[in-house]
Amino acid sequence: MTDSLISRRTLLAAGAIGTSALLTARSGLTVSARAAGLAPTRSMRGGSNNYRPGAPIVDRIGGGGFWMTGTVRRAGDGAPLAGQRIQIWAHTTEGHERDRRSHGATLTDANGVFRLEMPQIVPAFGQPHGHLAYDSGDFETVFLRPVMSSSRDTSLEAHFVLQPA
Repeated sequence: MTDSLISRRTLLAAGAIGTSALLTARSGLTVSARAAGLAPTRSMRGGSNNYRPGAPIVDRIGGGGFWMTGTVRRAGDGAPLAGQRIQIWAHTTEGHERDRRSHGATLTDANGVFRLEMPQIVPAFGQPHGHLAYDSGDFETVFLRPVMSSSRDTSLEAHFVLQPA
């Protein structure tokens, strides 16, 4: 391989930095660093099942013992998004997805991180899974339905990359 080609590592590094500068190889080829940026997260099938608009912001859902965590970033440059509302709900040891008490919301911190304690998730329709929604309004609404690798897991992580509405 010659040094006139832009490597995959170079493109990924440029996207991670989030610069809008142009990369130029010795060959004169230019590639926009923005093109290598983060693509927006798309809603997952079944993610909006039993969604309740306006679920309250809470310190914890039920008795706790299970952690739902993740990050919220802006599409393109990957900048963390503070103060974004993430709604969380699931079928747990204390209630079903459709129960009002199984729903709650939290806000992201200055680093775009969210974390909410809730009761242990149990399988529904054969799969242990959670539901999350970004629904603050500044960006396009996104619904996620991540599946746990085991019903014995005590945490589940989900990440949002949001595109302006």
